[in-house]
Amino acid sequence: MRIVIADDTVLLREGVAGLLEDAGHTVVARVGDAEALVSVVAEHEPDLAIVDVRMPPTYEDEGMRAAAEIRQRHPETAVLVLSQHVESNHAVELVGSGGGFGYLLKDRILDVDEFLEAAARVSSGGSALDPEVVKQLLVPQTGDDTLDQLTPREREVLGLMAEGRTNAGIAKQLWLTERTVETHVSAILGKLDVSGVDGHRRVLAVLAYLRSAA
Repeated sequence: MRIVIADDTVLLREGVAGLLEDAGHTVVARVGDAEALVSVVAEHEPDLAIVDVRMPPTYEDEGMRAAAEIRQRHPETAVLVLSQHVESNHAVELVGSGGGFGYLLKDRILDVDEFLEAAARVSSGGSALDPEVVKQLLVPQTGDDTLDQLTPREREVLGLMAEGRTNAGIAKQLWLTERTVETHVSAILGKLDVSGVDGHRRVLAVLAYLRSAA
């Protein structure tokens, strides 16, 4: 992959770059603010942009706004957002824009293999939502009992679906057979009334449901 990294913390920026380069990827640009990020994406047209949520000058949501601009102007560039805290509303909005988006807490970088797998999944057009973001999205909303219809195991599977994992990935995570996972996924989509979808579309369908219930 050809990657740009935007983070105002030099140590983290260089650390992430090192992990990616050690894995055989090429980091074509490293910047410390959102304006520079938008510029280098336009210049290099990378496969993936890794973006910190809070950057200069206000350290609020510059990264998120830059991510949204990149998604609009450069749809061929996937975006992986890194954040210190969960901001689930932004996550749902950006994932809803289509494939090639991820939202991870920075602590996830410590699991190098999982971080690299998530980056590759996002770059190839998939999704990677942090489990903590998913956990907040899966809290049943007042007046809505649809999620209560799911069994505990189905809720586990739904959480992993929303993270962007494939049936094979879910099976490995939960120590189940793929056939069992397929059965759970079918039941979940039926209960959420979003059946008839597959691949990344099923992630979008689940998130669309969650957004409508919020």
